[in-house]
Amino acid sequence: MTELDYLAEEIYKRYGSVKRARGSFLYTAKQQRLTDMFRENGRAILGWGGSSAFTQFKNVLNRGLTGGFVSDFTNRPQKAISDLLGTQRKVYLFADKKSAMEAALNVCSESTSVFKPWSQANVDWKTVDAVIVAPPLPWISGITAVAFNHTVDIEIKLSHCEEKFKTARFPAPVEAASARAVYNLIKALQEMSEKDWFVYDKVLTRYWRREGPYLYIKTDVVSREKFPSFLEHCLDCGIIINPVYEGCSIVPFGANPGVFSKLSKAPWIPSDK
Repeated sequence: MTELDYLAEEIYKRYGSVKRARGSFLYTAKQQRLTDMFRENGRAILGWGGSSAFTQFKNVLNRGLTGGFVSDFTNRPQKAISDLLGTQRKVYLFADKKSAMEAALNVCSESTSVFKPWSQANVDWKTVDAVIVAPPLPWISGITAVAFNHTVDIEIKLSHCEEKFKTARFPAPVEAASARAVYNLIKALQEMSEKDWFVYDKVLTRYWRREGPYLYIKTDVVSREKFPSFLEHCLDCGIIINPVYEGCSIVPFGANPGVFSKLSKAPWIPSDK
C-alpha cells in the first residue's frame, strides 16, 4: 500500500467519500469539512476546483476536441511556461515527473532544476537550461513539463535524445487547462506572499518547520516511527497532511486560522508504546 492509498483509506474510514472539493477544503459524505494541506502533493496548491482552468477545460471539451491530434491549444502550455520563466522555451509534456526528470538530465545534467512556487525567489531562470514544471492543475494525472532553453548546444543534444523521451500526448482540453493553470500561478505569485502564510504559525510551527507556504515535519518533534500516529491525529482533528514523512504539506491559503482549533485544543502527544 502506498502512502497515498493509506491516506485515502484513513479519510474514507473516518468521514466517508469526498463529495465536493473547493479551495482548501474537502467536503465528505458524513457532512464534515476537512482542511486539506496535502493538496494532491502540490497539484492543487492554488486550491481545489481549478477555477478558470477547469472552465477552460469544459469550454474546449464542448468543442469535441478529445483526440490526439494537433489543435489550436497544443502549443499553449509552451507559451504559458515560457511566460512563467521569463524566457522563450521549448517545452515537452510527460505523463509523470520521473519521465520528465530523466529527459531533463539526459540533455542538461548540469543545469536542471524543479520549479517550486514561492521558494526560489533568487533564481534567475534564464540561466537554468532545463526547468521541470508541474502545472498547478488539481488533477490526479502527473502532467509534468520540461522547458529547455534555446541554445545551439541544447538543440544538438535534443536532436540526439528526443526519440528516447517518453513524452505524452494530451487531448486539447487538458492542454488548455494546463496552460490556464500556469497563468493562474503567475497571477498568484504576484499577489501572495509571507503575509498569507505566517497567520497559521501559532499552531503549525509546533510540528512543522515552515518555508514560505511549505511545511516540513520537525523530526525532533515527530519521529518517523510516530508519524502515522501524528497523521491520524491530524485527521481526527479534520486536517489532511502529506502522508510522506519527507514530503511537505502546504498552508491552507485564505482559510480562517480557526480551522486548527481542534489541533490547538487537543495537541498531539506521542505515545510511549
